[in-house]
Amino acid sequence: MKKLLVISALTFAALSAQAKDIVDTAVGAGTFNTLATALKAAGLVDTLKGPGPFTVFAPTDAAFAKVPKATLDALLADKAKLTAVLTYHVVAGKVMAKDVKAGKVKTVQGSEITVTTDKGVMVDGAKVTSTDIVADNGVIHVIDSVILPK
Repeated sequence: MKKLLVISALTFAALSAQAKDIVDTAVGAGTFNTLATALKAAGLVDTLKGPGPFTVFAPTDAAFAKVPKATLDALLADKAKLTAVLTYHVVAGKVMAKDVKAGKVKTVQGSEITVTTDKGVMVDGAKVTSTDIVADNGVIHVIDSVILPK
């Protein structure tokens, strides 16, 4: 009986570890702290914890570090602009790396991003450095720069 309880507890723990939304997955990675802070400031945490599915082109902390501090601080203080920038990184649906095609893709923000594939995958000039980080409500692709709507 004890063995069954241990196996059940381990199975439950494994399932719980796998069932993470996009926000929890990003936070758990430890390299998206600035993104998490920005999502909270914009009031988008609950949205990206929602059912989705979403494809997020997620800038790392190093990508946010490329943005001048004054610019980043101003962005974090302006909820409307911050929301526009963050939703520009999100595409409706779950698009895995194998399904990515070059061209224009409409973002949740409403504008289009340009995806190129001739020198690796690039999104509006930001290089995709890691792909297919699966969450239970979508997928994250890591990018090396913050992208801005036109």
